[in-house]
Amino acid sequence: MKALVIGATGATGNDLVNQLCEDADFEQIDIFVRRRSDFHNEKVKAHVVDFDHPEEWKYLVKGDVAFSCLGTTLKSAGSKENQKVIDYDYQFNFAKAAKENQVEDYILVSAYGANPDSKIFYSRIKGELEEAVKNLKFDKTTIFKPGMLERKNSDRSAEITGLKAIKFLNKLGLFKSQQPLPTSVLAKAMIVASKIKSNSFSEIKLHNIFSFAEKKTQ
Repeated sequence: MKALVIGATGATGNDLVNQLCEDADFEQIDIFVRRRSDFHNEKVKAHVVDFDHPEEWKYLVKGDVAFSCLGTTLKSAGSKENQKVIDYDYQFNFAKAAKENQVEDYILVSAYGANPDSKIFYSRIKGELEEAVKNLKFDKTTIFKPGMLERKNSDRSAEITGLKAIKFLNKLGLFKSQQPLPTSVLAKAMIVASKIKSNSFSEIKLHNIFSFAEKKTQ
């Protein structure tokens, strides 16, 4: 199979690409990035693109399955407007290009609580993206809705503090449904999803992602 990945340099995307490289079912992995990547594997083909101009690169979005795990924080984006460009516009343009190029399988990382009617900005744009991707009507669409992600070597102080707090509460038997999800497990679940043969829409929520990652596909 040929995989297409947006968000490859983020924590989830990095784990995803590394796992795809080790997976014999994938012969080529095309990644779409803003700057040169650090992946050194013969399977990986990096396309350095300007996401503000999809007309320049949309013809390259051709393959068997597209993985979308791009995302940012308000702090990193600098404003709500910039965050929406990254978390909605860039991803929708990628999905639209995939659909136009007859990619059959689309896998999107969204977020717990995503809802187009939410009063919370982040949850609202994630929900709006979900709806937009659904409306493209891929042959197969899978949306993952994780909660708190556990990233390797994270430098986000609020995230580190939050992870420590929720892990402590988990040990006390509290908030088990909010168990932090390692990005490596999420990546594994995404690959499992790509190997399930179906023509349908699936939504994998929070606590189900752990068990989904262990599904047998052969």
